[in-house]
Amino acid sequence: MGTQTPVTVTVTGAGGQIGYALLFRIASGAMFGVHRPVRLKLLEIPTGLKSAEGAAMELQDCAFGALQSVEVTDDAAQGFDGTNLALLVGARPRGPGMERADLLTANGAIFGPQGQAINEGAADDVRVLVVGNPANTNALIASAHAPDVPAERFTAMTRLDHNRALAQLSLTLGVPAAAIDSVIIWGNHSASQVPDISHAMITAADGSRRRVTEALAEALGGSAKMEIWLAETFIPKVAKRGAEIIEVRGSSSAASAAAAAIDHVHDWFLGTGVGWTSAAVVSDGSYSVPRGLVSSFPVEGLDGSWVIRQGLEMAPAIRSRLEASVKELQEEREIVTSLGLLKR
Repeated sequence: MGTQTPVTVTVTGAGGQIGYALLFRIASGAMFGVHRPVRLKLLEIPTGLKSAEGAAMELQDCAFGALQSVEVTDDAAQGFDGTNLALLVGARPRGPGMERADLLTANGAIFGPQGQAINEGAADDVRVLVVGNPANTNALIASAHAPDVPAERFTAMTRLDHNRALAQLSLTLGVPAAAIDSVIIWGNHSASQVPDISHAMITAADGSRRRVTEALAEALGGSAKMEIWLAETFIPKVAKRGAEIIEVRGSSSAASAAAAAIDHVHDWFLGTGVGWTSAAVVSDGSYSVPRGLVSSFPVEGLDGSWVIRQGLEMAPAIRSRLEASVKELQEEREIVTSLGLLKR
């Protein structure tokens, strides 16, 4: 697809907070570049249509040069017709007293039909990013209902966790987040996720490179103190940042989630720069993650595809945490399989 060819983007849950934060950045050119025309399709449930219609009016009033058209609908077939990129944002949140099986059942009723609609009407080159939680297993469900779409086209977002890890390192070391690369998020987008900085590097203004672990040990007073900080502060901070923001702000982290979705798609379509990023993709067995699970890995964007970075050493503590996160993903897959939600 050429740089001047319009790209059709469908956003589900477009009337919600993340959708609202996301739409204007897509239309402004942040996702594909200001010279790539965008056609937006805003898909909502009937009760959310008014909010989505209001967002569409504002998008028109912004007079973005990249925005070619905007359409609002509550019909999935219409919403996914011809789409090149589906951003599955809308999901059922966990309610009071809901068990994990209840949550997965509720989301299966959303992501199964959406996967089917993508299968039936999306463009041949469609790519899918699932933002709505539980994102990894929702991506698995959607993919299972789209047998004609290659499974590797379905991804789930762990870029927000990746960005949160960069932010915490930036704050602790006093360097710009953009100077840090090669952080990894392994596993599930949940509290079991595994932030890993063992390969991360800092690039100084003069171009010299330094390991993040070396800089942290120096800043925190030694390797032993660094290990304590990683286990007791860094990892829990990254994994539970969303809950912390809800407690402080009174609502979810919509803007940062939208920014992470922009980053994910930008690097997927246009390629990563130095190092790699993190994304939840269908496992090919790399790093002993069972084939078929949607798990987060270190990935590089290459010619419009995500490629898992191979051959990275993994410390025993990271391996142990990853095994626990994979077990959680397997349990989720077993639940949705028993519920008849996997049909690929």
